[in-house]
Amino acid sequence: MGTGECAYCGASFQEDEQYLRHLRDEHRGELGPIEQRRVAELESDDETPTAAMFGALVGGLLLAGLLGYVLFFSGGSGASDPNTGGLTQPTNVGSVHYHGTIDATVGGQELDFGRQKFQLQADAFHFENGKGERWHVHAEQVTLAYAMQTLGIDVTGGTVAYDGTTYGDDPNETAVVQVNGESVNPTEYVLKKGDSVRIVANQSSS
Repeated sequence: MGTGECAYCGASFQEDEQYLRHLRDEHRGELGPIEQRRVAELESDDETPTAAMFGALVGGLLLAGLLGYVLFFSGGSGASDPNTGGLTQPTNVGSVHYHGTIDATVGGQELDFGRQKFQLQADAFHFENGKGERWHVHAEQVTLAYAMQTLGIDVTGGTVAYDGTTYGDDPNETAVVQVNGESVNPTEYVLKKGDSVRIVANQSSS
């Protein structure tokens, strides 16, 4: 047999690997012990990286799934959740699902929570499906302050801050935060099924 030439059919090959693949695919039943060993080594080299890559992929998927499960069901905030540090954090995300309504007017403008920037901002509390009249709660211990902060609105017992302006820290300003017609402490009040939230923050016209 000449260099790179198949002893069984006379085909020529420039590389040894091509030749071994040819033996494997075309003459497997005719090979002697040495050629069988060389073909087996080729197949081993081919399979090892694939197996390693498959193992890494499966491991990565399992890890991602486990992390997602822990974050969702242990009450951790997801990566999509905004920064709500300093406030009481929700627990047991995914364990409940209830709704309520909201009416918010800030700076003389009624906020439309159906706008994209307000939609699906956090797992524990959000608006969805392009609708802004009804909020969704998917966790326990969702305070009003936490819920509003996921939307970029900071509410306390006496002030409302939104879009760079704070209302209620001046005698000529109004800042009303109510649930079901009653004033509440937003950092302590936990939203309940059917709650109707009302927020009004304006500067005096006088």
